[in-house]
Amino acid sequence: MTNQTKLSQFGQQLTLDSGIFDLMADLGQALNVNPDLLFLGGGNPAKIEAFEQLIADYLHQIADDPKALNQLVGIYQSPQGSEILLDLLVEYFNQNYDWPISRKNIAITNGSQSAFFILINMLAGHHPDAHKHFLFPVVPEYLGYSDQALGEGYFKGCKPQIELIGEREFKYKIDFEKLNITAQTAAMCVSRPTNPTGNMISDQELAQLSELARNHRIPLIIDCAYGAPFPDICYQPLMHPWDENHINVFSLSKLGLPAVRTGIVIANEDIINSLVKVNTIMSLANGNLGPALLTKLLQNNQLDLLCEQHIKPFYQQKRDHLISQIQAKFSGIQYRIHQPQGAFFVWLWFENLNISSTELYQILKQKGVLVMDGYPFFFALPDDWSHKHQCLRLSYCQSDEILTQAVEIMAEVLHGLAKH
Repeated sequence: MTNQTKLSQFGQQLTLDSGIFDLMADLGQALNVNPDLLFLGGGNPAKIEAFEQLIADYLHQIADDPKALNQLVGIYQSPQGSEILLDLLVEYFNQNYDWPISRKNIAITNGSQSAFFILINMLAGHHPDAHKHFLFPVVPEYLGYSDQALGEGYFKGCKPQIELIGEREFKYKIDFEKLNITAQTAAMCVSRPTNPTGNMISDQELAQLSELARNHRIPLIIDCAYGAPFPDICYQPLMHPWDENHINVFSLSKLGLPAVRTGIVIANEDIINSLVKVNTIMSLANGNLGPALLTKLLQNNQLDLLCEQHIKPFYQQKRDHLISQIQAKFSGIQYRIHQPQGAFFVWLWFENLNISSTELYQILKQKGVLVMDGYPFFFALPDDWSHKHQCLRLSYCQSDEILTQAVEIMAEVLHGLAKH
């Protein structure tokens, strides 16, 4: 028997059981080890042939150009990121959104997950005058935030209003009357569209949050991993205004490049300066592959075209197929679907389920269907709300055949539970 290594408080914090580790372990099992699992879990984007062919062409171009190849594999990026890419992003956002930004407003990171690790621990936690927290105006929210804090008491959430829509849909809305911003609130944070629910906070809700952030002199962080302008998996128009109090976080992952680990943060100069310093200490330099590919997409004016003609239509068709299968096969089952306004998930609510969503997740896993238990996404709320134990998240990134087969097995399980 070997002696167990004694970990520091930091080590203990980051080696506890975590929702994001379980999610990625399930993802790895389904995509790399056991391909027979029907994988409707995780956030891995789908394989879109037109996009991957274009990326293959770019990689060939880089490999055939000795200077470009050296820049890709043999040179560290500057701390803030590739100067060429920074200039292209400035031009892109200023022209498309009428933003007033410069290079000084942008930083590249090794994925948006690491960007949030920096932002959470840079803004929340121990301050000379208080212990401060992140506030999520509407919960459920992305579980990947939940285990990144280097201490306790970093997150608070606001229970949403639930609007029932017709017989089978519902929508979470921000309850502004109960949104409690205090002197201990370091920042507010929303994903738009929201992982896990596909919820899109409205332009009016965003404007209200922006005004509250300005009045309380705190940042409003907008996680755009699935949103505009790329990959723009949004099924309704939305405004994306610039505000000095906004911290906008973008990613190349859901565009179809999860393995290149590239995040983009656009914010005021003070935030960017601080983030770049922390990122350099943590990572020394960012990887070059993601920035090189995004540079190609922008230089060739192909980014928006890909999103509009390939990525969004692909996921919209998948969404419609999954929902049609649920509607057809869940007859006699009491359920509601969160209004699917964006991202690539369907969020199911089983209000009268006679077991918890965690137990249902385990049963489905044993049956060969991998989904996401909804419970971990409510991490910022106290555990005294039954709704937290009644939801599942389904990804629709797989083939129509896999989606159909998975829904058939789910329906069989749910009908079986209803009889007991």
